[in-house]
Amino acid sequence: MRAQTPESRAADFDAADPLAMFRELFVLPEGVIYLDGNSLGALPRATPARMQEVVEAEWGKGLIRSWNDAGWFEAAGRIGAKIAPLIGAAPHEVIACDSTSVNLFKLIAAALAMRPGRKVVLTEPGNFPSDLYMIAGLEAQGLASRRLAERDRLTFALNGDVALLMLTHAHYKTGALFDMAALTRAAHEAGALVLWDLSHSTGALPVDLNGVGADFAVGCGYKYLCGGPGAPAFAFVAERHQAELQQPLTGWFGHAAPFAFSDDYQGAPGIERLQCGTPPVLGLAALEVGVDLIAAIGVDRLHAKSQALSEFFLESLMARDVSLELVSPPRAGDRGSQLSFRHENAYAICQALIARGVIGDFRAPDVLRLGFAPAYLSFADMAAAARHLAEVLASGEWQNPAFNRRAAVT
Repeated sequence: MRAQTPESRAADFDAADPLAMFRELFVLPEGVIYLDGNSLGALPRATPARMQEVVEAEWGKGLIRSWNDAGWFEAAGRIGAKIAPLIGAAPHEVIACDSTSVNLFKLIAAALAMRPGRKVVLTEPGNFPSDLYMIAGLEAQGLASRRLAERDRLTFALNGDVALLMLTHAHYKTGALFDMAALTRAAHEAGALVLWDLSHSTGALPVDLNGVGADFAVGCGYKYLCGGPGAPAFAFVAERHQAELQQPLTGWFGHAAPFAFSDDYQGAPGIERLQCGTPPVLGLAALEVGVDLIAAIGVDRLHAKSQALSEFFLESLMARDVSLELVSPPRAGDRGSQLSFRHENAYAICQALIARGVIGDFRAPDVLRLGFAPAYLSFADMAAAARHLAEVLASGEWQNPAFNRRAAVT
């Protein structure tokens, strides 16, 4: 009996895939294999009609009345409540607002205020830049002190001056996962609070914030939640902390009674306190479509397929005798929904793949990153992408000077 090819195996897997039907609910250009959903999710097919409804009917006809009549005023909390079950939180503990960076700033500052006498924010070197830069902004004001420790040394760095442990659950470059429960427990035993960045987890991996006892979390809306470029982010504050939370950006919409127009700030009693300025209604409308779709598919099912896709992709590379240095954890259960490979010419290889219609991305200095958004990818996509990567490497086509010219966005 002849051994199966990656393509024939892919056909069998796709025929048995319970999530295959959802691919039609996304807009995917013909001839494109999209392996960058961990950077920007694909467009849900229902989003354009919803955006048209908001622009033409709610804004165009309803005008300012739509703050009440179309639910604009409640949108941030409503969408946050929909995100909550995706991350193991209660509906009143999550709000959709601002950007991930702004929410990081708010929650880092709030955590420092809750731990007087402690100024250290502990994280790892190589965390996503925004996470590190937000600490730097507070450090410049004399409010924080940054401490970096390699991931296998974090628990040893948790001493009596650490106010906050801030980590990204799934590393943006490698996809390596932290043990949320163990590290949260270790931080609490040291008297520190914990802030988790879920930007590369939400909508792709099961997360149980309340199950692990997390204090705070943030995440973005434009990756696996498919909210579109620049989509609002979200923030989580455990119920036990909401009463004492000091929001450093005391904006109008975070006031207990914004339309009382008081000269003095009084924070809203719950998660709404984290709001700042006027919510981005158009962005929230697009985000809600994506959240509803991902919730309907189910995170557990998405995670199972993601693991199967990445394992099959690695097997397809092996079948074509492709040898690349894998910088993601080799075991599927230890990584997020991506595979990252190190190569000195990773940027050019990435551009050569894009020219063939296989869209991944590059992370400096030498990482080719391929994301597996299981809601709209097939096993046939994996087999074809592996073939293209093998051909790019074998042919040397990545050496084309055009593929070596760096664009502004990589």
